[in-house]
Amino acid sequence: MALTLTICIATCMVMILGVLFFPKIRLGPLRMGSYWLVAMIGALLLLATGRVPLSTVWEALVSDTAINPLKILILFISMTILSIYLDELGFFRYLANKTLKRAGKNQVKLFFYLYLIVSVLTVFTSNDVIILSFTPFICYFARNAKINAVPYLAAEFVAANTWSMALIIGNPTNIYLGTSYGIGFVEYIQTMWLPTLGAGVTALAMLYLISRKKLNKPIHGEAERVVIKDKLSLWVGIVHLAVCTVLLALSSYIGVEMWLVSALAVLSLVFWCLLIDLCRRHVPDELVACAMRAPWQLIPFVLSMFVMTIVLSEQGVTDAIGRFLGSQYAALKYGVTSFLTANVVNNIPMSVLFCSIMKSCDPAALHDAVYATIIGSNIGAFLTPIGALAGIMWSSILNDHGIHFSYLRFVKIGIAVAFPTLLVALLLI
Repeated sequence: MALTLTICIATCMVMILGVLFFPKIRLGPLRMGSYWLVAMIGALLLLATGRVPLSTVWEALVSDTAINPLKILILFISMTILSIYLDELGFFRYLANKTLKRAGKNQVKLFFYLYLIVSVLTVFTSNDVIILSFTPFICYFARNAKINAVPYLAAEFVAANTWSMALIIGNPTNIYLGTSYGIGFVEYIQTMWLPTLGAGVTALAMLYLISRKKLNKPIHGEAERVVIKDKLSLWVGIVHLAVCTVLLALSSYIGVEMWLVSALAVLSLVFWCLLIDLCRRHVPDELVACAMRAPWQLIPFVLSMFVMTIVLSEQGVTDAIGRFLGSQYAALKYGVTSFLTANVVNNIPMSVLFCSIMKSCDPAALHDAVYATIIGSNIGAFLTPIGALAGIMWSSILNDHGIHFSYLRFVKIGIAVAFPTLLVALLLI
């Protein structure tokens, strides 16, 4: 057990240092994220030292269960591709500019409108996609309008990582934890709509209190004119996302697993897009862009963390942690510990780890424990930049645009917003 813990702890520590100091590693002409490489090396070390039989890992990967990580990865990546396709057609940028025009010269209006549009879009797409789409737009607009970008960047980030709790498809952690414990699309909404609403309102109030003095100056810039040229392709994308979301809601009633629904939606999208481009004699640029932007790095990352969790579970570590947490006050204990753990190892590894820990939880308290962990995995994202992949991507985009958003500033805003938001959400489970 000592060697197992040493490898796992060392992997997590190096992964955190990598995110902070060398987020990208160059191997020849390739630049890749350090976090998944470190996780993969840790998993390979565990396998090479015989901490777990390879057959045990293989059985878990091919098992026909809800906890199968391959199914979860297919579901998340498929939903992300549907959203990226709309982004490539300019859909999110178009909505953002409509929001700016409605705000006029009033920064307070802009602040609330931006929070609202990010929240709504996050519910039906994904927090990662919205952050990738809206962050560059906010940077450009703030520079042109000569206004402070910080309130809007903070509002965007917090909104995306709060309202991602609303649907099970909003965050890979929701998908992993929810499907692992057999939670259906509708069942999830029935429990999470009130905590999400309470958390969203609390986060907005805290953000406004922090930023209100910076929002007094008028806006001097103008919103750029965004025109969506390919309306047919746009409607094809919107219909696929809408139908997919409805079918996900009905999946438990029609007896089709959610990963299969989303995978078929992507295959259908690819077919129709290729058909349209073939008729037009165009190169399928949007599909190529989707393939380039899809979060493929999540595959080795999640599978590597899954291997670590199997090892810790086989050697009784996760059971020991589960017994320590106990079942009394499950919502508070699991919500707070998952929230804090996400900021030590990132929210995806935390979710994989806690999924195993909760197997020791009393069945009567399991409901609260699972949903509290989902809340911790989402809200934990805005305590520190390493709390979620969204924070890592967000910080990287800001650096590319020359905006200095220090670790300390992030944590200051995170402490002020995350703790009251977490408390309200946990109380409303």
